[in-house]
Amino acid sequence: MKWSSPLSAATASPLTFPPTMESDSRKEKLLQGHSSNVPLLAIDHDLATLNTIQDALSGSELDIHLANSPQTGLELFTNLRPRIVLVDLMSPDLTGISLLEQMLAKDPGVEVILMTPLLSTDLAVEAIQKGARDYLAKPLNLEKLRSRVSGLLAEAKQKEVTFQLERRLLDALQFEGMIGRSPLMLEVFAKIRRIAPHFQTALITGQTGTGKELAARALHNLRNDSAGPFAVCNCAAVVETLFESELFGYVKGAFTGATEDKIGLFEYAHHGTVFLDEIGEMPLPAQAKLLRVLQHQEIYRVGSPVPRKVDVRVIAATNRDLRSLILQGKFREDLFYRLGMLEINLPRLADRKEDLPLLERFILEKYAKQYNKTIHGITRRAQTCLAAHSWPGNVRELESVLSLAAIMADDRVIDLGHLPESVRANDLETNAGDETLLTLQELQQRHVKRVLAFVGGDKSRAAEILGISRSTLYNLLSRNKV
Repeated sequence: MKWSSPLSAATASPLTFPPTMESDSRKEKLLQGHSSNVPLLAIDHDLATLNTIQDALSGSELDIHLANSPQTGLELFTNLRPRIVLVDLMSPDLTGISLLEQMLAKDPGVEVILMTPLLSTDLAVEAIQKGARDYLAKPLNLEKLRSRVSGLLAEAKQKEVTFQLERRLLDALQFEGMIGRSPLMLEVFAKIRRIAPHFQTALITGQTGTGKELAARALHNLRNDSAGPFAVCNCAAVVETLFESELFGYVKGAFTGATEDKIGLFEYAHHGTVFLDEIGEMPLPAQAKLLRVLQHQEIYRVGSPVPRKVDVRVIAATNRDLRSLILQGKFREDLFYRLGMLEINLPRLADRKEDLPLLERFILEKYAKQYNKTIHGITRRAQTCLAAHSWPGNVRELESVLSLAAIMADDRVIDLGHLPESVRANDLETNAGDETLLTLQELQQRHVKRVLAFVGGDKSRAAEILGISRSTLYNLLSRNKV
C-alpha cells in the first residue's frame, strides 16, 4: 500500500473543523498542501481522549485531525483520505464497527484502530474480521498508542520500499511473459533456455492454467532461427474427421467441398514451430500420421500422393497422463517417446505460492491499464485470502479472479469484497462454524488458529486478544502444534 500525501490546494475541498479541535495554522497548512506528513484522523466523542491523542502523537510524522462526532469524522475522512484512523468503538451516535465498515467501503486501504473500554475477545475478533487493523483499550496507554502508530508508519515506509523493489523484481523475474522467482519456476526457465536452441520436438506437461502455451512460445522465441511462424492447434477443438486436412492440408477435389487447394498447419509453419495443445485428445489415426511427419519431415496433403518437405519444430502439450492413456490404448507409445524426449513439467500454482505477490502485481497492472483504472495494490486481508486459496485453476484462475476484481474496484486498492465468493470461502471461514462434536482442546486449538490468522501471525497481539500471556500462548502452540 502506498501512502498518499494530503490533498493539494488544487484538489482540496473546503473543510469545516470544530474550532476547539483544529488550529487555524494547521487548517491553513492542510489546505495549502504544504505538509508531506501522513494524515491521521481520530474520532471520539470524548474531548479528553482526543487531547490525549493530540499530545501523544504531536511532533511525529503525522498530520493529526480530530473529530468529536461520527458525522464530522466521516466528512473529514471523505475529504482527507487519512491513512490511519483511530475510532471510538462505543460512540453514542454511531458504533465504531459501523464507522469502520463505512470507511473501508470508501477506502479499503485505510488502517483503522478501534478504541474501546471493553476488553472482549469476541469484539476484537469481530473488529479485525471486519477489517480493523488493531484495537486499544481505554483509557489509552500512551506507550501502546505511540507504539501502534509508529509501527504503522514504519510498515508504510517498508511497504513503499517493497513496492519499488517488487517493481524492479517484476522486470528482472519476467521470462518470456512468465513470472516466477520460486525454485520450481527458475528451474523451468533454466530448462527452457537449455532446450530452446536445439530442440526438434518437446513435450510440455502440467495442469490446466499453468501456462503451457507461454512455455511453448518461449521455446520458439529463444531459438536462433525463430523468424518462422508459431502455429497453434488445439487438438480438443478439432473434429476427428478434419484432423488430417487441418494439419496437412488438401488438394482441390479431394472431397466434397474441396474447391481449391489449401495448405495445412505444418506447411504454414515451415521454418517455424507447430504447437499441438491438448495432444492427449488427438485420435489414433491422426497420431500415426503425425508420427510419420516427425520421423521424415514430410507431409501428404489429403487427396495427393506427392510428399512435401517441411522444416518444423513440434511442441506438444497436455494436462493428461499420457502413460496412462498408452495403457488404455488411447495414445501411441512410439509417438509418446518421440515427443517426450525433452519434457518440461510446469508446477501448480499451489506448489509455488511464493510467486503469488509478483503474479498479483503483474496481472493487476495489466488489467488496470486495460480498464483505465488506477489500482496500486491489494489490501492485507485480500492478500491473505488469495494466499489461502488452493488455486485449482492455477495462474489462469488467478488472472480471472484479479480481472474481475479490477472491474469491481472503484478505488485504488483491491479489497476482500472485490474478490469472488468462491475465493473468499477459504478453509478458515468454511470450517469456522463446524464446531459440533469437538473436544474442548480441539475448540481451543481452532480458536487460537483463528485469532492468529486474524492478526497476521502476530503472537503478541494474539496473546493480548486472547487475554493470556505470551508464554501461555507459546505453550498452547507447542502442545497443540498450531
